[in-house]
Amino acid sequence: MQFKNYDLSLKDEVATFTKQLFYALFDDACQEKSGYLKEKFTNILKGLQITEAEKKWYLYQESFCSIRDTLDLDAKAFEETDPACKSLGEVYLAYPGFHAIAIYRLSHRLYELGVPILPRMMSEYAHSITGVDIHPGATIGASFFIDHATGVVIGETTIIKNNVKIYQGVTLGGIQVKKELASVKRHPTIEDNVTIYANATILGGEVVIGKDTIIGANVCITETVPEGSIVTYESENKIITRKSYAK
Repeated sequence: MQFKNYDLSLKDEVATFTKQLFYALFDDACQEKSGYLKEKFTNILKGLQITEAEKKWYLYQESFCSIRDTLDLDAKAFEETDPACKSLGEVYLAYPGFHAIAIYRLSHRLYELGVPILPRMMSEYAHSITGVDIHPGATIGASFFIDHATGVVIGETTIIKNNVKIYQGVTLGGIQVKKELASVKRHPTIEDNVTIYANATILGGEVVIGKDTIIGANVCITETVPEGSIVTYESENKIITRKSYAK
């Protein structure tokens, strides 16, 4: 059997590049580092045998300001949600959930630009240091909050809208793992203002968690939940629709 050789040292290069790119987003001297980052980026793409590296870099660089603006909204969500948070600076410097979201947003833009492999390598670097596994193909809106970080899994076709809060151990996954489903929406949609507490599992591409819903800890959901609901775990899942949203 003929094996193809891969330059596995690229994993280290991508880790360094991702870390420096994350720092540069929050550094007033970002433009001074852009030459260094561009060089790292083009070398990585060359190692991955991806063409038009310089063109892809300039398209990518154009998105940095908008990514930073979105991350500032994420950081504010952390500050306003977590009672243990004493300052906005603490979020930027000490919250693994925020770090994971930042690298997701950077990798997602490369995914949108059609750059192969590298977005997944970046997300795996984030996974290794935060315990959060967000596929770069997921679509995540503004003001996103992940508390405690560890054990969170968000699949490729997940859609998360605005002002969503999730806690440790949450899985947004697929019901089936089959290669022929690669082009199908396999993961759930989470609408605005949803809170999902620790170790909840939500599975299925047709599942929609309606806006303003609270998903309690340890529940497993495989069907759509109407807006304004509270889902709790007893002997089985119990869905309570708030009166303010009852028709």
